[in-house]
Amino acid sequence: MSRYRRYDGGDPLAPPVDLAEALDAIGQEVMAGYSPEGAMREFLRRGGRDQTGLDELGRRLAERRQDILQRHDLDGTMREVQQLLEKAVTAERGQLARDVTMDDGDRAFREVLLDSLPTSTASAVTELSSYDWQSSDARQAYEQIKDLLGRELLDQRFAGMKQALEGATEEDRAAVQQMLSDLNDLLEKHAQSDGSPEDRAEVDRAFAEFMEQHGQFFPENPQDIDELLDSLAQRAAAAQRMLNSMTPEQRAELMELSQQAFGSPGLMEQLARMDANLQALRPGEDWSGSESFEGGEGLGLGDGTGALQDLAQLDALADQLSQGYGGARLDDLDLDALARQLGEQAAVDARALQELERALRDSGYLKRGPDGELRLSPKAMRQLGKALLRDVADRMSGRSGARETRTTGSAGEPSGATRRWTFGDTEPWDVPRTITNAVLRDGGSPVRLQIDDVEVVETEARTQAAVALLVDTSFSMAMDGRWVPMKRTALALHQLVRSRFRGDHLQLIGFGRLAEVMEIEQLTALDAKWAKGTNLHHALLLANRFFRKHPNAQPVLLVVTDGEPTAHLEPDGEVWFAYPPDPVTIAHSVRELDASARLGARVTFFRLGEDPGLARFIESMARRVDGRMVSPELDDLGAAVVGSYLGSRGPGTSFRDQFSDWPGGRGFWA
Repeated sequence: MSRYRRYDGGDPLAPPVDLAEALDAIGQEVMAGYSPEGAMREFLRRGGRDQTGLDELGRRLAERRQDILQRHDLDGTMREVQQLLEKAVTAERGQLARDVTMDDGDRAFREVLLDSLPTSTASAVTELSSYDWQSSDARQAYEQIKDLLGRELLDQRFAGMKQALEGATEEDRAAVQQMLSDLNDLLEKHAQSDGSPEDRAEVDRAFAEFMEQHGQFFPENPQDIDELLDSLAQRAAAAQRMLNSMTPEQRAELMELSQQAFGSPGLMEQLARMDANLQALRPGEDWSGSESFEGGEGLGLGDGTGALQDLAQLDALADQLSQGYGGARLDDLDLDALARQLGEQAAVDARALQELERALRDSGYLKRGPDGELRLSPKAMRQLGKALLRDVADRMSGRSGARETRTTGSAGEPSGATRRWTFGDTEPWDVPRTITNAVLRDGGSPVRLQIDDVEVVETEARTQAAVALLVDTSFSMAMDGRWVPMKRTALALHQLVRSRFRGDHLQLIGFGRLAEVMEIEQLTALDAKWAKGTNLHHALLLANRFFRKHPNAQPVLLVVTDGEPTAHLEPDGEVWFAYPPDPVTIAHSVRELDASARLGARVTFFRLGEDPGLARFIESMARRVDGRMVSPELDDLGAAVVGSYLGSRGPGTSFRDQFSDWPGGRGFWA
C-alpha cells in the first residue's frame, strides 16, 4: 500500500549544503583560537551566505513571543460574560417596563434587585443564579453565560472543546461529565499501579476501553496512557500558568464564575480532580510559572491556555536553538513545532542546518581526538589549504598575463603523474590515460573523445628546495590581529608544497619566547599565549639544522615577524630575555642568520606593522645576507610568502623582477 503526504522539504532543486563555505568559516575560527566544536556551533548560529542561521531563527522566536504578550490580555472570557450579563439585565428591564399585567409590588422588587446588583461581574452572575427571568431573551442570555463558562473551562483542558460543544444538548453535556469521571478513574488507576506487568496490562486494558468509549474527545489519538498523560498535563499546566498570570481580582472572579459552569459546580469539581491527578503524575511540568500580558486583545480561557502553550513551546524551541545544554545536537530541533510557530520556511531552514551539521560530522572533516574533543582532520586541513591557496592564486593572478601555476616544476621533466587538462595548460597529453577515460566513459567503438577525458603529463623541477617558514608566535601577533593571517599563510604554503611541489621539503617553525618545530595541525590550532620574547635566534638555529639535513636542496628561509629579537638561547639552554633588545641578543641572531647565508639560503623577511625601528632593523638584516624585506598588508601576506617561495626556487631567478608588478598594498616593497 502506498502512502502520500504533503512534501515539506523545501525547494527540491535547491543546491546541497555548502560544506566548503562552512569548512572555511570553521577553519578561520579554529585558527583564531576556537575549538572545532565551538567553531562549528558559531557557524551554525551565524549561518552562511544563503543559509539562515540559528541566531536568526531565535530572533524570530523572540519576536513571536513578544508579539503574543504585547497583543493580548487575559480578560476575554470576563468581557464576554460581562456583555452577556448586560444584555440579560437590559432585556429584563425592558420586559419589566412593558409588562402591564405584572403586580406593581413584584415589578418594584425586581427593579430594586437589578439596580442593586454588585459591581463585580462574577458576584452579579452568582446573585442572579436563582432569579426568575421574565424576559425570554434575558433568560437565554443568562443561560449563554453558564454555557460559555462550561465550554471555556473545558477548552482550557481539551483544545477545541469550546467550538465542539457550541449548541450542545443536555445529553452532550452528560457525555462530557461521564468522560471526565471515567478519565479521573483511569488516571487514579494508573497512579496506583505498582509497575508490575500485571498492573501495567490492567492499565492498558482500561486505557483501551476508555479510548473506545470516549475517543471522539481526543482527536490527537494517543496510543497509550503515557501519550494521553503528556498531552493532558501540558494543557493543564498551561491553564494553571494562565491562572497564575491573572491579577488576584481576576482569579477571584474566575473562581466564583466557575461554579456557574453548566449551571452547577459539578464540572469544576471534576476538572479540579483531574488537575490534581495530573500534577501528581507529571510533577515535572511547569505548574507554577506565569507571564505578563500587556495588550488589549482579550483572550478567552481556552485561547489563553493555547497562548500559554505557545509560549512554552517557543521557550522550548529557543532552548533547542541555543544548543547550550550537554550533548546538544540540531537533530533535537522539533521541526513540526518550529513550522507551527514560524511557518514552513523556518522548518526548511532548520532542516538545512541539521543536514549541514550531520554532513560536517559524517564527512570526515571533524574527528575526535584521544581526549574526546573534536579536531580538524587531515582531510579538512587539505580542503582548507586548497581554499587558501585558491585565494592566494586569485591575488597573484591580478598581475598582467598571470594565471594559477599548475606545473609541479619548471624544467618540464615528466614526474610520472598525470592530471586533468584545464584551459591554458601547455603540457603534453598522456594519450593512454586520455583514451582509457573515453572508453570507460561510454564503452563504445569508435572511441569519441570529450574535453573532460584529456589528461596531461605533470612535470617536476630539476632542483629541490628546503623551505623553512619561521612565524612569529609572540603575543603581539595575536594582540594586533596578525594571528589568523599568519596561520592562513602557513597553511597555504604547506598545501602548495604538499600538492604541487611534492619533492620539496617544508618545515614550519614558530618562535615566541622559545622556538618550536610544528606540524601544520599543531600550528593551526595554536592558542595565543602571553609569553614575552621574540626568540629569532632559536628559530634560526632550528632552520639551519633543517637545511643541513637536506644538503642537496636549495635552502629557502622565509621569516614572518612583527618585532625585533628580544630573546636568545644561552649555551646552557636557558632563555635570555631583554627589552629593549639587548646587543647580545642581536649578535646571536645575526650570527645564525650569517650561518643561513653560508648554507646558501635565499632569505626573505616579511615585516608586519609600521614601526620605523623594526623596518630599519629588518632591512639591515636582509641587506646583510643579500636578502629581501617585504612589508605586505595583512590580506596580502599569504600571496607575498607563496610568491617569494615560487621566485626563490629557480636558480638565478630575481624575485623582484618576477613579481615587481604585484598589486601589493601601500609600502609593499621596501
